[in-house]
Formats: sequence, structure tokens, C-alpha cells
Amino acid sequence: MASWEDNVRKVVPYTPGEQPKIANIIKLNTNENPYPPSPAVLKALRETDGDYLRRYPDPKSQDLTEAFARLHGISSSRVFAGVGSDDVLAMCFLTFFNSEKPVLFPDITYSFYDVWADLFRIPYRTVPLDENFGIVKEDYYGENGGVIFPNPNAPTGIPMKQSDVTDILDRNKDVVVIVDEAYVDFCGESMLGLTGEYENLLVVQTLSKSRALAGMRIGFAVGSEKLIRYLNDVKYSFNSYTMNYTAIKAGEAALEDRGYFEYTREKIIATRERSKKEMEKLGFIVTDSRSNFLFVRHKEAAARDLFRALREAGIIVRYFDKPRIDNYLRITVGTDEQMDTLFAFLESWLKKEKA
Repeated sequence: MASWEDNVRKVVPYTPGEQPKIANIIKLNTNENPYPPSPAVLKALRETDGDYLRRYPDPKSQDLTEAFARLHGISSSRVFAGVGSDDVLAMCFLTFFNSEKPVLFPDITYSFYDVWADLFRIPYRTVPLDENFGIVKEDYYGENGGVIFPNPNAPTGIPMKQSDVTDILDRNKDVVVIVDEAYVDFCGESMLGLTGEYENLLVVQTLSKSRALAGMRIGFAVGSEKLIRYLNDVKYSFNSYTMNYTAIKAGEAALEDRGYFEYTREKIIATRERSKKEMEKLGFIVTDSRSNFLFVRHKEAAARDLFRALREAGIIVRYFDKPRIDNYLRITVGTDEQMDTLFAFLESWLKKEKA
């Protein structure tokens, strides 16, 4: 190894979901919304003033944070915007997790957490989920350098009750607690209301899933004014102009079209609940996911074999080759037509395997 490599920051990177360049596939691997964004978003993009594109965007993303604040009835001074919730969460790790004590998060969870911890040299400890993949609140009562978990959790889709979250907050008043709500719109119980009660609570959300804007990269953090000031200080020390003009306008339009959001969200939830029943009929064990994906394993067929067979049939799902979940598949909830194609293939394939 060359001597200069001794000083390279080496990490094991996050592995994003595959974005295959294959025509006519059914893509159910990255939890994207199967429906297009609000027509108001497309209208806002068509009407983009070209003169704004030659200028730097508003570093405060004020129109966007105010739209989010209006929607939730809070002050915009308590809202931080970033380039997707990944950017927001990375800023949160960098800003708030600076203790020598380990940050706590589940052992089965969003796999970017340990990557950021390693990248920023943050000590951490993973906390095992219980046998039903639930977060055990008591495991987060001990001394630590911060707490973070998704709610609903990923890739299991299982949510925590608000009373359990408040218990964790009450036992961790000396550190920042982050609740990652990437999928909360499919669950219905956000912890945003608690940010007015707990000065150390940050809630992170995204427009990627429920508002079909994964391609625009728009995320938010909500917390006390003090927490948001600290976040902005780090952001302005890193990159002042994180949000581009078109993303700001698209996000603002998406937030203001509440009717379209409710319509597509309810469609996805209805398809999810129907899909749970159909998968169970096919012999799958299905977690009670409250997100826009299913987390399943078959009673007889191996997940790796199912993953490969589905891919050969042009249906892309997510397989995690990790302890405890290496026999599970995560399947994004698509349209009813896409899910029916999935069910038909699985039924046919499973019959052949039994023959």
C-alpha cells in the first residue's frame, strides 16, 4: 500500500437499492411511490423561471420550510430542509453525536446509520430487536451518546407506540433522540407533536415516499429552535446551498396539494393491506408492516431463491444477506396491477417447486 493511503478515510459504504437499466421490469426494491407526483409539482417545474437557475438558490430554503411549517401548524424556525432525509440525517449525526459514549440504534434497521457512524468516527452500539422484530424501549434506558431509530422501522415496517417513544425520551433527556419518520405517512402516528415538549427531540421526514419525489431529494428535520440553529450552523459550514431551486419549488407544490397526497397514500395503504392477505395465502409469513413495503419470508422456499427467480421474471425486490433477516424479502407496495403480477408469478413458481 502506498504511504499516502495510510491517511485515507476508509469506510464500508452504504449499498443503495439497485436502479437497473432494464426495460419493462416491475421495480419493487427501493420503496418508491408507484404513482406520479402531484400534477401541481409538474406545473411548478414547467413554470420554473430560467433566470433563477443562473442564481444560487435560497440557502434557507425559506419557501419550502414555510410550506412544511404551515402544513403542520408549527413555526418555520423549527424546520430544517436538506437534500433528502439522508442528507438531513447525516447532518444530524455530524452535529449531535459527538460524545465518547456510544450512540444507540437497532441491530436491524436502516443500514446507513452504521455507515455514518463509521464515517464520522462516532462510537455506536446496535441494540437487538426482540423475536418479533420489535424495538424494546427498555434497552434504550442506559447511558449513551444519543439515540436514533426509524418509526416505522425499516426494513421490518413495524412501528412503535407514542407512549414507548415518550418513555425513551424521558429516560434520555441528556442526549439528542432522533426519530426517523421516512415511512410515517403510511402509519399515521407521527412524533412531530412531541417536538414542542422535548427540546432534545428531532423528527426527520422525507418527500421521497408518500409524495413521490425521490428523484428531487427533499427531506426535513423538525425540532426545537435551538436544535435547528445548531443544524444550520453545521450546514452553513459544509455547504450553504444544499437545496436547488427546482427542488424547493417542487417540494412546496407537493406539500400544498393535500388532496392528491391523501388520495395516493390511501391507495397504497389499501394495496398494502390486500397484499398482506394475498402473500399469506401463498404461504408467506408477513410482518404487520405500516410502511409502503412488505417484509416477508416463505415457510418453505428460501428468500435467496425467490429473489433470483423474481429477478429472472423481471420483478425486482430487495434481499438483505444479513444475520437474522437473510431469509426475508422486502417488497415495495406497487400498483394493484403490479402486485397482481407478483402474486401470479409466485403462485406459479411455488407450485413448480413443490412438483
